[in-house]
Amino acid sequence: MNRMESGARDGGATPYRFGDVVVDPAAHTLLRAGVPQPVEPKAFAVLLALLQHPGELIGRDDLIDQVWGHRHVTPGVLTRAIAQLRHALDEDPQQPRYIQTRHALGYSFIGRLQEPAAPMPPPDTDAPAAHDTIPVALATPLPGPVERSPPAAVAPAWSTADPPVHGHYRAPWRWPALAVVLLLGVLAAWGAFQWRAVPRSPVAASVAVLPFANLSGNAHDDYFAEGLAEEMSDALAGVQGLKVVASVPSVPHSQTVDAKALGQRLGVASILGASVRREGSRVRITARLTDTATGFTLWSHTYDRELAGIFDTQSDIAQEVVHALLGAIPDGGKRLARRLAPTRNAAAFDTYLAGLQLLRHAAEPEAADQAIAHFGQALRQDSQFARAQAGICRAEIWRFQSSHNPAAFDNAKAACQRAAQMDPSMPETDQALGDLYRAAGDGGRALDHYRRSAQSPALAAASHVGMAKVYAAQGHGDLALAQFQQALALDPDDAGVHAELGYQQYLDGKVPQAVASYRRAVELQPGREDLWETLGALYIEAGDDTAAQAALERAIGIQPTVGAVTNLGLLKYQHGDFAAAVALQRQATTLGPDDFMIWGNLGEALRVDPASSTADMRKAFEAASVRAERYLVVEPRDARAVASLAFYRIMLGDPARARQLVARAESLHAQPGEVALLNAETLALLGDLDGARQRLQAARAAGIAETLIASNYTFRHLGLLSPPAAGRPGGREPSAPHSSAGLHAGE
Repeated sequence: MNRMESGARDGGATPYRFGDVVVDPAAHTLLRAGVPQPVEPKAFAVLLALLQHPGELIGRDDLIDQVWGHRHVTPGVLTRAIAQLRHALDEDPQQPRYIQTRHALGYSFIGRLQEPAAPMPPPDTDAPAAHDTIPVALATPLPGPVERSPPAAVAPAWSTADPPVHGHYRAPWRWPALAVVLLLGVLAAWGAFQWRAVPRSPVAASVAVLPFANLSGNAHDDYFAEGLAEEMSDALAGVQGLKVVASVPSVPHSQTVDAKALGQRLGVASILGASVRREGSRVRITARLTDTATGFTLWSHTYDRELAGIFDTQSDIAQEVVHALLGAIPDGGKRLARRLAPTRNAAAFDTYLAGLQLLRHAAEPEAADQAIAHFGQALRQDSQFARAQAGICRAEIWRFQSSHNPAAFDNAKAACQRAAQMDPSMPETDQALGDLYRAAGDGGRALDHYRRSAQSPALAAASHVGMAKVYAAQGHGDLALAQFQQALALDPDDAGVHAELGYQQYLDGKVPQAVASYRRAVELQPGREDLWETLGALYIEAGDDTAAQAALERAIGIQPTVGAVTNLGLLKYQHGDFAAAVALQRQATTLGPDDFMIWGNLGEALRVDPASSTADMRKAFEAASVRAERYLVVEPRDARAVASLAFYRIMLGDPARARQLVARAESLHAQPGEVALLNAETLALLGDLDGARQRLQAARAAGIAETLIASNYTFRHLGLLSPPAAGRPGGREPSAPHSSAGLHAGE
């Protein structure tokens, strides 16, 4: 029985059901008793091959040909895939229920397939199939931002979750709010799901690549050592039959690595570590592969070469690792060598690694600008360096999402188009295009490109996160949940995945769970200021100002970011320190000058500070209004941005426009709590006190913290608090800085 319809690809297949197992070819998921089971792509393909011919014997060589496309892999690769499937299916190989081994011959599926149920409507009827042959070099023009229909307000987003920014939010729109009741119900159960790091059984052919140690004596060279380790990990992850752990904790070079303990924690059989010393034009790399079961060294070598030989050095190390773990090197190592030499220009590669580190750790628009400059220089050194062009695309998308800069969206479109033309098969290009189409609200094309990039083991976790975001935007909570769990199964120690999960929990109004997810993220990567910034904003949302201040100050201590500074300014004015609030918001506008939310926050702080002038306040709101209008041309469905603009217009004496924007924001049916709180203040200033009370009730019902409502001076002055709270000293009448919470975008 073949469930594939004539001419259909995986995307059009009906799920297979047997026992308590559901295998969905379109979503590439395997659920047992409703719980997603982690299965590597090739093992999943083996299972599909068996399911398409139930009861039939499929030879070992035929399976290898069908799944791997050639016979240059060892039979042990197929054996490991079968073992992984048995584990996922909870099957005893001595008493198989589903997969029967015909010794020396092959395998057959012996389970009883259930008749297919009526198919669910697809998440996006315009979405291309998972393995469609649409060329990556686009057959249709890259999109401009498109109008979407209510109730969903699709918003831009990327790979690490956005830190909340309070006041008239900095950038909470990387994720659309979910307006579908079904989604909220599904994710309610999800709120309790928290990944815990537990010991995992090592896989025989498996390795963790530790961050390479920089011994150059110059911290500036950290990017070089870090980039080489990332490139090595990505290249090894593409080797058939070899498992590579994506996220590995950083270990100070001065500390001795306990290989046995780390291997048990990560579930790998070996660890690759290296030190890098660069002196002038020469590079010395000492690499060591360690067995985690015994702690013995499997292989070690020191390479002392010119910088121009860095590609050969990386290739030699990778081939030694593969040979030690698999015995044979697929295709003689040619694919490894190609992956580790994206350019033959060593200077361009060095510049690219510097840009990559800036983008990887970008918390401010300035870092993204610097990354773009480095990628541009790399392209001048090698005009066909496709990976550098894809880097520009990703950096421009980050700029658009983090600071609401419409020009960055157009730049991203052009950069992605050029990257696709340079190398349409490069998975980095597909991932960048997935991000771009998602930012443009084109979920179908975004899913198509994410599915392609997910075939690269190095990009699989991030691609599943991207797909989860698309499904969430479409209101398909069950599919979003499955994709998130796939990402966590692939990379349970990735702080960014935990942060993305926390962001979704925040959007669903589950602030305690969101706080827990971000606490896990900062445990995994305590040196990331963007994670501390987000955690601080979530504490504000939860009404825990003491914990919020500690987290925000921790973020600023690492590096002052616009989100941390503006949120700390919010805390200051909530507690009556208006001068400090103004100073912090002015600092925030220098860090994020293109973000209308930051200018709105400055206007609010100036409004309540007795030492500030009305003229300064008006200039700040004018700057916020101009930037918001410009942003809404690109993202017209962003309900929270529309509500913020309504407040700016009433502050600038434009009541008619403010009323129109209030109605428009509510018609979008998105981000209900934040929109209700914003509109309550605007309506109060318009004199509609009953309307303001109704919105305040809606804000409370949507989970807006009472501390955020009680600190709003418009509500205090007009007696809208119940019971009315005692006023605070100082401030210009009517003193009413708005306060609420949102998440800002960051890489």
